[in-house]
Amino acid sequence: MAATTHTVSNQAPPLAGHNVYGDDRVLVEGMARHLAGAPAEVQAESAAELGLLGHAAGSAQVQEWAALANAHPPELRTHDRYGHRIDEVEFHPAWHRLLGKAVSSGLTDAWGREYGHLRRAAGFFVWSQAEAGHGCPVSMTHAAVPALRADPELAARWEPLLTSHVYEQGLRPPAQKSGVLFGMAMTEKQGGSDVRANTTRAVPLDAPGEYLLTGHKWFCSAPMSDAFLVLAQAVGPGGTGEGRPTCFLVPRVLPDGSRNVFLLQRLKDKLGNRSNASAEVEFDGTWAQRVGEEGRGVRTIVEMVAATRLDCVAGSAAVMRQALTQAVHHTSYRSAFGGKLADKPLMRNVLADLAVESEAATVLMLRLAAACDADTAEERAFLRLAVPAAKYWVTKRCTPMVAEALECLGGNGYVEESGLPRLLRESPVNSIWEGSGNVQALDALRALQREPMALHAYLQEVGRARGADHRLDRAIRDLLAELADLEGIEARARRVVERLALVLQGALLVRWAPPEVADAFCASRLGGDWGGAFGTLPHTLGLGAVVERARIPG
Repeated sequence: MAATTHTVSNQAPPLAGHNVYGDDRVLVEGMARHLAGAPAEVQAESAAELGLLGHAAGSAQVQEWAALANAHPPELRTHDRYGHRIDEVEFHPAWHRLLGKAVSSGLTDAWGREYGHLRRAAGFFVWSQAEAGHGCPVSMTHAAVPALRADPELAARWEPLLTSHVYEQGLRPPAQKSGVLFGMAMTEKQGGSDVRANTTRAVPLDAPGEYLLTGHKWFCSAPMSDAFLVLAQAVGPGGTGEGRPTCFLVPRVLPDGSRNVFLLQRLKDKLGNRSNASAEVEFDGTWAQRVGEEGRGVRTIVEMVAATRLDCVAGSAAVMRQALTQAVHHTSYRSAFGGKLADKPLMRNVLADLAVESEAATVLMLRLAAACDADTAEERAFLRLAVPAAKYWVTKRCTPMVAEALECLGGNGYVEESGLPRLLRESPVNSIWEGSGNVQALDALRALQREPMALHAYLQEVGRARGADHRLDRAIRDLLAELADLEGIEARARRVVERLALVLQGALLVRWAPPEVADAFCASRLGGDWGGAFGTLPHTLGLGAVVERARIPG
């Protein structure tokens, strides 16, 4: 008979078997709102797709895949047993299952479907809660489409494979595959975000649009992919002349079946995102095709960057939502000091504060995705300012929020089995990837200074909520005063962009969220009635209703 000291009690049951989509009120309501004008069949199809994906994401089986993919990170295989150079990355089977489910669920396909960006963003949000690392190749494959459209011939050849719902692992000629993945190689050790300082050179061949690349890329994302978009300095015949930054497509396997020169030097040993491979790669006479015009590589590849930045917002919002879900679940079952933790006034304040942060991120992410679908001049102008502001702020808020959610579980949250340490390690990556905080702030500043339509569209958006909350109205006035003062604007860029994001989130919540959520956001984030940590909301607010809204039923 087991000793009584081995009896397990006062522990939350496993959080498995729920529907990550269907049990998320904020997401379900947001999709219904943005799809209200869609044909009935599109609404039904979207709900069915997301429901199936949400059921899978919340299953014990997929949770096991996620754990295995992170416990067994990718391994570099530079040579085969005979000494031939192969430069391959080997993944655990669980990684391929996760990636296969993402592709088959349409998470690389937004460009040809009705409301495709909205539906894909919601799916990316749902599935990233299962495991975030494999979202990197999913995001880049999706985002490669607009960059390739700079060359209609290349787009016609590759786009059907990029948007395919078929995942085929392994390197083969693209013509022999039903679907492909794309990666990216932009940054170099001497430049980082300053991609115009790149030294990789591209020498033209006799055939139009064909080049040979030579150089070293400090970060190559998803090196197991079928092809890559690469920035290099295009020079004249024989390597003469001054280089001009140009975008190139580099396939791993050439049409004749031979391997392109793609020398993987090492895989990065990263803080988080450990299921996903990032590499240093050497080009040494590597065959490439030009994408777009010579000298316009940054403009060409920025189309890809804009799409991946939106995925940074969605990915961080997903990590935040999953951390919130874990915190509310644990505290709803855990008893201490005579009652459930979630019912204690101070813990309720913490959970409500986390829930407000999560809802603000989710609502903003959906609004940006819906703007991509609308594709009007006004919406494009709105995105030009809103995307870098959202990318800056939402990704910045992710890490402190996940850390606070982990603390809600106490010591249980600090052990690997809880899954919270993996979320915490994952939380900073989106703030760094595709341009760190300073890059986003300066990009938003450029939009304010050079594209007046961007600010006009932004003000039109937040203006739709004017008059509904006095704290929001005051925040809009303060923002306009901040923007009117250009003295030292670069040094104030983070402050300005933070306010842009907060005012936009507040405007969206005032219009669309329940009153208790909007009230808590405006009182704390806009009205200043907030401390320096989560759990410092005004105690007079309806915090119980905010927490209940975030709870998984059951």
